[in-house]
Amino acid sequence: MTEQIITAQTVSLDVDAGGDPAAVITTLADALAAAGRTTDPADLARAALDREAKSATGLPGGIAIPHARTASVTAASLAMARLSRTVDFGAPDGPADLVFLIAAPEGGASAHMKLLSSLARSLVRPDFVASLRAAENEERVIELVNEAIDPAPPAAGTAAPTATPSTTAPAAAAAPATSTTEPEGAPAHPDSDRTPDPGPAKPRIVAITACPTGIAHTYMAADALKYAAERAGVEFAVETQGSSATTAFDPDVIASADAVIFATDVGVKDRNRFRGKPVIASGVKRAINEPDAMIAEAVAAGRDPNAARVTGDGSDADAADSSKSGIGLAGRTRQALMTGVSYMIPFVAAGGLLIALGFLLAGYEVANTNLDDGGTLSDGAFIALNNSLWDLPAGGLLQYLGAVSFAIGSGVMGLAVPVLAGYISFAIADRPGIAPGFVAGIVSLAVGASFIGALIGGLIAGVVCLWIARTPVPQWARGLMPVVVIPLFGSMIVGGLLYMVLGKPLAWLTEQMNSGLESMSGGSAIALGIVLGLMMCFDLGGPVNKSAYLFATAGIADAATAGPAQFQIMAAVMCAGMVPPLALALATVVRPGLFTEPERENGKAAWLLGASFISEGAIPFAAVDPFRVIPSMMAGGALSGALIMAFGVELRAPHGGIFVFFAMNNWVLFLVALVAGTVLSAVLVVAAKQVHRSRDSVAFDELEAVAV
Repeated sequence: MTEQIITAQTVSLDVDAGGDPAAVITTLADALAAAGRTTDPADLARAALDREAKSATGLPGGIAIPHARTASVTAASLAMARLSRTVDFGAPDGPADLVFLIAAPEGGASAHMKLLSSLARSLVRPDFVASLRAAENEERVIELVNEAIDPAPPAAGTAAPTATPSTTAPAAAAAPATSTTEPEGAPAHPDSDRTPDPGPAKPRIVAITACPTGIAHTYMAADALKYAAERAGVEFAVETQGSSATTAFDPDVIASADAVIFATDVGVKDRNRFRGKPVIASGVKRAINEPDAMIAEAVAAGRDPNAARVTGDGSDADAADSSKSGIGLAGRTRQALMTGVSYMIPFVAAGGLLIALGFLLAGYEVANTNLDDGGTLSDGAFIALNNSLWDLPAGGLLQYLGAVSFAIGSGVMGLAVPVLAGYISFAIADRPGIAPGFVAGIVSLAVGASFIGALIGGLIAGVVCLWIARTPVPQWARGLMPVVVIPLFGSMIVGGLLYMVLGKPLAWLTEQMNSGLESMSGGSAIALGIVLGLMMCFDLGGPVNKSAYLFATAGIADAATAGPAQFQIMAAVMCAGMVPPLALALATVVRPGLFTEPERENGKAAWLLGASFISEGAIPFAAVDPFRVIPSMMAGGALSGALIMAFGVELRAPHGGIFVFFAMNNWVLFLVALVAGTVLSAVLVVAAKQVHRSRDSVAFDELEAVAV
């Protein structure tokens, strides 16, 4: 190890660091700053508190491991406090007296991540924790920590002792097995944790552990389950999908397992490997707090022919997690819809910008159908197919390039509806649901149901495929299910329903919605602009924001129905979405003293993000102080949306911000609306922060969505 991750400056013994987690974390962050390990202790403390708000880091046994990964950390570091006054970090058995703040830099080296993970694994060992409590000085603590993260190698030809998993922790962070992984009769490896017992009656369990940051809980859950398996006399192997490199299970290990445990807060990578295995699923914290119960449940599931099994469709673990987290049917439906939208947006953005570029180069006439005698091809597509660089159309090179751009963009945009439906189905039924979902989208276009048909059809396709996947079939037929049976019957059922039952009603609904939009004028149009502006600024890239964006892009994506009303809605959505980052950038310039140094740096980047229509540029501000930032942004967004609709500004591009002014019918009035909303939001957020300045980190759910 070339650099100590813990020093005497970062160890505090028998101190009173305050009565709550925020005070303790702040004290430890200040210690790291004094040791030169972070350039901004406030930023580090805020990041750790944000992580704390998402999931408590208290562990059984009076331990807490707050942790964070942030750019202000200069090197992977550790600060430790042995508290004279215990503090509640949310552990099930009471407050903590040993607190470790794990600080990792953004993009930290894999070696350092393994060191920090090794320490986390050691904290589930009672002997290690007892030694920390008995340590007489800082030097002894440092010695114990160094032994845990960088142990001396075991003597050649001997197995690493089970009581000290830290001796294999760096390797175990990536290795698929931390206990016995070999089939019956196989020889023990020198680096195995224990000698395998070839007894035929011994249960075999495999597990996946994963948490969002992949620094601590991933590995602590793995070791907690491993020790529980040893106590229960169970052969056990674990694959840690954390920040260190992951080595997947050998297929033989999975094949010989009686059951699988998914202890994850994120999706399991390549879950289809476990298809058909009995499964016990939970969040990663349960594996740390109740490892014995989970091992016992897995053993029981392996002997129960009616136990829940991994189908590869996401139904098993997701359902188990839902029951514990309260996600429910409505939450899972929303997740499926947002998955479809997130996959669709790149197609809409790329296709829409190519279409806008075509308009810029060749004029709006490329959207007409005058050149094709059959009236089926747009002029852009006709020119792209019938002309070339050596046979230019009458309008010359620019017209030809614009026509090609328009034709490509139209083709890409035409995929948006099938992609939306396909990935909604995928979110419900995994890969077997993709083909039926795409069929639902294609049929929706054919019957005129457009995006509404894709939303409904994608959900139906996913549910149908999930139902088919759960149908009991003989062992010999299981291999055919995901590649033949589910896609075939899923496509047949959802396509038939849309053609024969749902297509016409959904097409009528789509037509009525378009007619209603086209008839909007005056106050009703302004009211719609206000609603869209509020939605765009409510969660800054989250589900509500994405819903408003989908509504706008759906209107301009269908060339057959797009008109002035749809183009105005697109302009209102884009203008309102640009307001939050621009307003906060302006506020950091007008009143820099109200913002921290990292916020002022974020404000500089927010100018470009806002100008490019990337609402997420405001997230760093909203995450810290949502109750003052979000309402202020919503007010400005509502004003901009209302002004756009009142001015009748139209926009034919789905993305780009100020870089697609050429696709607007009046970019001057667009700027007026944008400036008005930006100034209003900036004034309100400055006023709110002046009245009561907030520096506490507050968890703000959904702000990390992808878009994940």
